Amino acid sequence: MVADAGALTHRRVLSIALPIVLSNATTPILGIVDTGVVGQLGEAAPIGAVGIGAIILTSIYWIFGFLRMGTTGLTSQASGAGDGQEVDALLSRALLIGLTAGVIMIAAQAVLFRGAFWVSPASAAVEGLARDYMVIRIWSAPATIALYGITGWLIAQERTRAVLVIQVGMNGANILLSYLLGLQLGWGVSGVAWATFIAEWGGLALGLWLCRAVFFRSAWLSRDRVFDLAQLKHMAVVNTDILIRSVLLQAIFVSFLLFGSDLGDVQLAANQILMQFLQVTAHALDGFAFAAEALVGQALGARARAALRRAAFLSSLWGAIVCVGLAFSFALFGGMVIDILTTAPDVRAAARDYLPYMVAAPVIGLAAWMLDGIFIGATRTTDMRNMMIISAAAYFAAVIPLMAAFGNHGLWMGLLFSFVVRGATLGWNYPALEAQADRSKPVATP
Repeated sequence: MVADAGALTHRRVLSIALPIVLSNATTPILGIVDTGVVGQLGEAAPIGAVGIGAIILTSIYWIFGFLRMGTTGLTSQASGAGDGQEVDALLSRALLIGLTAGVIMIAAQAVLFRGAFWVSPASAAVEGLARDYMVIRIWSAPATIALYGITGWLIAQERTRAVLVIQVGMNGANILLSYLLGLQLGWGVSGVAWATFIAEWGGLALGLWLCRAVFFRSAWLSRDRVFDLAQLKHMAVVNTDILIRSVLLQAIFVSFLLFGSDLGDVQLAANQILMQFLQVTAHALDGFAFAAEALVGQALGARARAALRRAAFLSSLWGAIVCVGLAFSFALFGGMVIDILTTAPDVRAAARDYLPYMVAAPVIGLAAWMLDGIFIGATRTTDMRNMMIISAAAYFAAVIPLMAAFGNHGLWMGLLFSFVVRGATLGWNYPALEAQADRSKPVATP
């Protein structure tokens, strides 16, 4: 049972957010370790291969991020409305969708990989190593996608300590195995991939164990409840909108990496190094965005407009504090981090040239990240979809001429511009979100 919506304090926001921040801290560390393992080989190609292989798979997986986000919004609203049976049924639906999607990905792997490299082929060395990496990792797709549903379900009920246990256990195992298999056994890129495969299936097992109380209740097995037509239709609307939004968001990031691959292996490797800074920012803000999702959703389920506004304000306030701290940290220590991540002198020099964009990114991206969480909790998914269409169009319209004029600098300018557009357009729609709390029944679309 979650706390009463009226008891929304700084302490409650932090109690939800901090376990997520701590758990997410292990994810960029994982990326840093993977990059560092292959970086010790002293060549640009393995760094680029792990980078491009990981981002292709992660981008495809995160297309199914609707499962995490939609589950959080719907479950938090069901929890706020006091509908415990629907809360349980939502976990069953999320697991069914996740496992099915993963199996489909395994079956379609040849088409997916061929398409990714057809869009923008890398050098022969990078592409060969990246294929070796992806062929191994794809077999953990069902576990990875199903975990999105479990994570969203736990966040909605403010059980973020359980999320912390899953992430620390999974990423800790991944880090250890990457070192042992990648360096100690000399498996290189393939060793890093096998480490991730093992860790992701272990993470799913741990997540199911932490949700075990549900499996002693009846609603999760009730065919009538799990396959309730009205609830399935509502979930389909929410998830479809988020799916479209996620595809467009990942199109931005994938195109960013692929555009960078056309600039050569050194620039590709430098961008991969710098993407670790962006991942740190995203994962740090996730804690407060997730707090907004849970608390806004519960307030909406309880039809409490004042609580919704306070949830949005408190979570965003703490997100802003974190962003300012990250910007200063990147400015002071970014060069040192770059030197740790790679021993290649040309990659180090290139990454330092573009470090100022990483200093600016936390502040520029704050509104986009926090408003995403607020809109997810309210399941204002049509707004999210439409504003992402505008943001993606603005990015592609800007990045092509910017790259022609400024090269890799233009690529980074275009990416940050997309953050600005997304934050501004979602902010424009926020008043309608608050008004939704006054309605008799929460809905997925305006």
